[in-house]
Amino acid sequence: MSSHKENEAWKEAAVVEDRNFRPNKGNGGRRKAPFYKVLQGMPIAVDAFRYGSIPDVTAYFLTHAHSDHYTNLASNWKSGPIYCSQGTANLIIHMLSVDPKWVHPLPMDISSEIPNTGGVRVTLIEANHCPGSCLFFFEGPQTVNAGDSVFKSSYVGSTRTFRYLHCGDFRASPKHVLHPAVKGKRIDHIYLDTTYLDPKYTFPPQPLVISACAELAKRIVSGQSTTDDAGGKTRTVDSFMSVQGRSSEKKKDGKILVVVGTYSIGKERIVKAIAQALNTRVYCDARKAAILRCQSDPELHALLTTDPISAGVHLVPLSVITSDKLKTYMDRFQGNYTRAIGFRPTGWTYTSPAGSDSSPSIPSILSRAASRPPFTYASLRPTRNSTGALTLYGIPYSEHSSFFELTCFAMSLEWGKMIATVNVGSAISRGKMGRWIEKWEAERKKRGKTEVVKYRELDYW
Repeated sequence: MSSHKENEAWKEAAVVEDRNFRPNKGNGGRRKAPFYKVLQGMPIAVDAFRYGSIPDVTAYFLTHAHSDHYTNLASNWKSGPIYCSQGTANLIIHMLSVDPKWVHPLPMDISSEIPNTGGVRVTLIEANHCPGSCLFFFEGPQTVNAGDSVFKSSYVGSTRTFRYLHCGDFRASPKHVLHPAVKGKRIDHIYLDTTYLDPKYTFPPQPLVISACAELAKRIVSGQSTTDDAGGKTRTVDSFMSVQGRSSEKKKDGKILVVVGTYSIGKERIVKAIAQALNTRVYCDARKAAILRCQSDPELHALLTTDPISAGVHLVPLSVITSDKLKTYMDRFQGNYTRAIGFRPTGWTYTSPAGSDSSPSIPSILSRAASRPPFTYASLRPTRNSTGALTLYGIPYSEHSSFFELTCFAMSLEWGKMIATVNVGSAISRGKMGRWIEKWEAERKKRGKTEVVKYRELDYW
């Protein structure tokens, strides 16, 4: 698709994604699918359930079980087979009552041929997002101009093999670019999770944040210092509160409860790490427990308990981790806990340091890893509305790729076109993201060959 045609396709997509759309006889009774929801030249749609039965699509893929990706998928689904991971299959059958006859779980890391697609094969790759989430790597010929877009491919019917990598939502890591399915191959289209495609979102690596949370919780519960002794002063959470004038309460003998906010699916790794560090059980309500048991995670299952008083860690919706709501939650357990530590893990809590460059060069972005300060338990500080009884922490933890990770990912693969899939609702937003994609492309051409960006661990750059 030429640049002009791509711009026209985005304009077309903006029209069909109009929030005021209401299905009626005049518009065919369904919302039309934008071009980026249907693979070019293939009868395959990804995360496109809100569009119903899409013309000529014979295979519907679901990257993971978050509502913005399965919108309109329900018990009455009958538009075609749904392909996903086993974990996601368990979740949509349990949560949405989708008839199992439509759900076809595929194995991870193994190339599988997709029926009724003209020979297209797919490999599922762990997305490093929520449980069950995966990237889809498609390989095969273009056989049909499926979907609603008026912009068609001229390669339909050719013998050429096309390769598409659909990222859904993911937290990019070296493991993705080194995966045997994609390593060393040129990818025609990458459908990219662009949630944080902005230089202001360069939060710390996920494994370091998880480790920091576990260590912080352990130190608070055991009464140890929560700041790095090498920094000069040693302060406990209580002395921090006293210094800030927000609490003069001294730590009382008693039980401390750690409360972690999560989405309906996601953030489980933080919960597990904290519970294991404290050697305690995890409590959540019955609805959440049933969702967790859909996941293939025996370690987490073994930590769960139905008795809230026996658990040192409680798992609650993210919205509960505010001073008012957490107080209401703790009132249910009066006499059992003397204080609560609330963790609110989300990438949106991250703020870039003052004076950060809003338009850095690609080489300067890639060189940041070596100069970044370490992230430890001492990097976490209570929020301003914390008290001695209710101490809240905003955790810069996301299960989406940071800007730095997106750049490393894009520079470590050979690709023809990068297609944004998030924050695409306005021309201004698309333009900003498009300029970064152009910078990635220019830097790749300048370097002449594609090499994996140097990384610190296989889990993070």
